[in-house]
Amino acid sequence: MKNTKYDKIQIDGVEYKTTFTEKWRNRKNWETPDPKLVEAYLPGTIVHVNVKKGQKVQANDLLLVLQAMKMDNKITSPVDGKVKAIHVKKGDQVPKGTVMIELE
Repeated sequence: MKNTKYDKIQIDGVEYKTTFTEKWRNRKNWETPDPKLVEAYLPGTIVHVNVKKGQKVQANDLLLVLQAMKMDNKITSPVDGKVKAIHVKKGDQVPKGTVMIELE
């Protein structure tokens, strides 16, 4: 009989025994995203930047358009604020997770 070490996980106050893979144990822990950093949620090409540095924006204002898989994705401001920095320009190809705009 194989000697298996079990891990414990608690869900809604109930403790369960399970086994986790090494990949799962070594995974990057999830962090709450910063709403003031506007990141690309999928890879694509910047087709239009609608704001300038220093410009005040309201939540849901259009910041830029990211084309991915032949679709134009309108990227809007998640919060009210002011544009602190723009890290992309029209024509840039960005991978997933790229910080495109910083707000303050």
